[in-house]
Amino acid sequence: MKLRLPKTERNSDYIKPLSYVMDLVVVNGLAFLFQTLITNTILFGIYISCAWIIISLKSNFYSVQRYTSIVQVLRLIVVQFLLFLLALYAFIGFFKQPNISRVGLGNYLLGVLSIVSIIKLLLFILLNKYRSTQLGNYRNVVVLGDTDKIRQLIYVFNKKLDFGFKFKRQFVLKGDEFSLKRCFNFIIENEIDEIYASVADLSNKQINKIIDFADNNLIELKFIPDNKDIYSKKLKYEYYDYIPILSLRNIPIEEPINKFAKRLLDILISTGVIFFILSWLVPILGLLIVLESKGPIFFRQDRPGIKERGFGCYKFRSMAINSSTENSATRNDPRITRIGKFIRRTSIDELPQFFNVLFGQMSVVGPRPHLWRQNEIYGSTVSKYMVRYFVKPGITGLAQIKGYRGEIETKEDIINRTKYDVFYIENWSILMDFNIVIQTILNIVKGEDKAY
Repeated sequence: MKLRLPKTERNSDYIKPLSYVMDLVVVNGLAFLFQTLITNTILFGIYISCAWIIISLKSNFYSVQRYTSIVQVLRLIVVQFLLFLLALYAFIGFFKQPNISRVGLGNYLLGVLSIVSIIKLLLFILLNKYRSTQLGNYRNVVVLGDTDKIRQLIYVFNKKLDFGFKFKRQFVLKGDEFSLKRCFNFIIENEIDEIYASVADLSNKQINKIIDFADNNLIELKFIPDNKDIYSKKLKYEYYDYIPILSLRNIPIEEPINKFAKRLLDILISTGVIFFILSWLVPILGLLIVLESKGPIFFRQDRPGIKERGFGCYKFRSMAINSSTENSATRNDPRITRIGKFIRRTSIDELPQFFNVLFGQMSVVGPRPHLWRQNEIYGSTVSKYMVRYFVKPGITGLAQIKGYRGEIETKEDIINRTKYDVFYIENWSILMDFNIVIQTILNIVKGEDKAY
């Protein structure tokens, strides 16, 4: 079975951040247009910005999906502004501002409500129009099975073009292995983004094979409900025009408030390391690296990141210039310089990756970014290996603190590393990240056998 090519970044990925920026500009900009009699505008700006972000994360204000209805969007607007109203008037009591004009504050709130609502509804309508008329921002889908709900879903895909789903093909699987393989080949060749499967038409064996295939090819898999064993898993319910859809994997990091917390932690840690460690370490270490062997201070290597999108992963150069950079370092590797042995042993060579974290290409904690060559080898041979690309790669991870770092010497190494990576993705919490960071520091101090 050939593997799917790496995915390219979608322009739609920028819609949510752009919406955040536009709304925050409105929230802060209108504060200067109304006579609110606020004396400390900087404090007020910081307060309302933080309040807006926290409320929006809690209310899922920006979690508008392609199948979200206009009624749901209006509900999000109402909830967001009721909570923002409470936060806004709480400012008076929190910071003892009795002279603030309540009328002015009310006019400010109405102004923000009007403009943000217009922007949100306009963006929602334009995106729907873009999908239905220009067939842009679409997702290629296939469906597996032939039930009433499946036929209704195909009708929705074909008629509701504003949802942005491009229906490619229906597969009717009757327990024949060949048809399942043919289905998988079609999905890869036609760059399918999502698979919708009727549990009623599939055996448990087929379900497990489809799950493994979707995981290993970074394809979203969703089920039309039935009473199979699949219900023993933690599932996420959604509705497409009254049709219930089950998402197999619920990734905690993708929840808006969790994503915000993790990104904030990444920015704080990476900024601290860059300013307080790399600012003085780079000149000193750079001089030692250049004096021992000719070449640059940093080594930049293209590696697969989230959704298997390539990025330039930075390290301090620990090897003499050579032509075999796609080969991992081995014990007593002759390519490694003397200063390289030291910085690899202490993991100092990984510190430049905090720039990758700051740029948003990596996280402090997550599955380690492998070589493209390793993806080709393990992507089709190790079950659920590709699940690790549902999140950003990390400088350290759960697999690393459990002893599975460095060179992959046996098949058990990569199998266990993958198990820990998948466990991390499906059970993530901010406390788990803190624990991994602390354990990583302790391991560096103690020294690790596979740090070479």
